[in-house]
Amino acid sequence: MIIEVDTAGPVPPYEQIRQQVTVLIETGVLVPGTRLPPVRQLAADLGLAVGTVARSYRELEAAGLVTARVRTGTVVADRPRLTPAQSRSLLVTAADEYAALARRLGIGPQEAHDIAGTALSADGS
Repeated sequence: MIIEVDTAGPVPPYEQIRQQVTVLIETGVLVPGTRLPPVRQLAADLGLAVGTVARSYRELEAAGLVTARVRTGTVVADRPRLTPAQSRSLLVTAADEYAALARRLGIGPQEAHDIAGTALSADGS
């Protein structure tokens, strides 16, 4: 699992982790039963406080995306397949968050659209 955090950016690190893990789960990169790195390990890897990563994991658990187990750690929860309407709703939410971030960064609509278009046309490699 590759997570990148920009500590100088406007989005808090715990939220960056939460968003990235959510995308990895929702897109099927992280399948049900996949173990997430232990909180202390991910915090050390990212150079963050343990509490920051723990908050991300708590929010993921509250959203039903992961479950914390005593012996096995934090794992991706079993989730039913999304309906087209649910998929669209998730995408609308992500687009709203993207638009809000673009506005905070002072990026205009056309530039934000171009950036999103480039990301969508990337081959993923």
